[in-house]
Amino acid sequence: MNITVDLLFLTVVVGVIFLYLLAALLHSIRLVPAREEFIVERLGKYCKTLEAGFHLLIPLLEKVAYIQNLKERTIDVPSQECFTKDEIQIVVDGVIYLQVYDTVKASYGITDYAFAAIQLAQTTTRSIIGTLDLDNTFEEREAISGKVIEVLDEAASKWGVKVLRFEIKNLCPPDSVRKSMEKLVTAERDRRAILEKAFGERQSRINTSEGKRMKMVNMSEGEKQKRINEAAGRAEEILAIGRATADSIKKIAAAINEKGGKSAVRLELGQKYFQKIAKLANNKSRVILPSDLTNMNEVLKTLGLDV
Repeated sequence: MNITVDLLFLTVVVGVIFLYLLAALLHSIRLVPAREEFIVERLGKYCKTLEAGFHLLIPLLEKVAYIQNLKERTIDVPSQECFTKDEIQIVVDGVIYLQVYDTVKASYGITDYAFAAIQLAQTTTRSIIGTLDLDNTFEEREAISGKVIEVLDEAASKWGVKVLRFEIKNLCPPDSVRKSMEKLVTAERDRRAILEKAFGERQSRINTSEGKRMKMVNMSEGEKQKRINEAAGRAEEILAIGRATADSIKKIAAAINEKGGKSAVRLELGQKYFQKIAKLANNKSRVILPSDLTNMNEVLKTLGLDV
């Protein structure tokens, strides 16, 4: 009976030991995902770093002590109250972008590099804002971020961490200061609107006067050209009449010099003489009688019509 109990107890112990060894063997099989590294310790001391892939550890002697992610990581920096150089309280928060490049340093160089980065970012931000006036804190965001990155990166190099960026998300002054700033912005916007309106009206008046001036110039130029054209037309007309008269006189002179020309002239002048007498005779208040109708030449000489 005792032998049976001993055998049963031994079987249970062996089974437990076997299950423990099987569990330890299964636990020693490790599959490391991409962009991760496992830090392995042997008997409490750093042994090796496992990269992505399949790995088998020595059961009971080796274990995975730390798991480090090599991807870029984003850490929120909680909001904190800071005082500017002119003693204005503002609330600032931000975000840190960092990445582990040395998993051994990240595991053994510091307890929690993320918490340390947050604390260092907050203290550095407070010290930098304390050297700036309120107006400059809004204008110097990039400068503040650059200085925080410089301090963080210098410290994080000992932790095997690279600080990539630091961005200030919110920078909030008190309500009273914010209202005053809003009033200033509104006043500046109104001032610019008034200036733009005045400039527009001034430009409109300038354009209108310029248009009127150009209109008057164009009208005067048109009137000037019109008068020049009319004068040129009248001159051409006078020249044409003069040329026609000269040609007519030349033709009359040539006709007089021809045979029978003088007789024709006398006849024509005589007809005009009698036509004038007839017109004068139509005036009932006057009676005109020729002095001597028989001597036609003398009559013509008297009237200035002798040829």
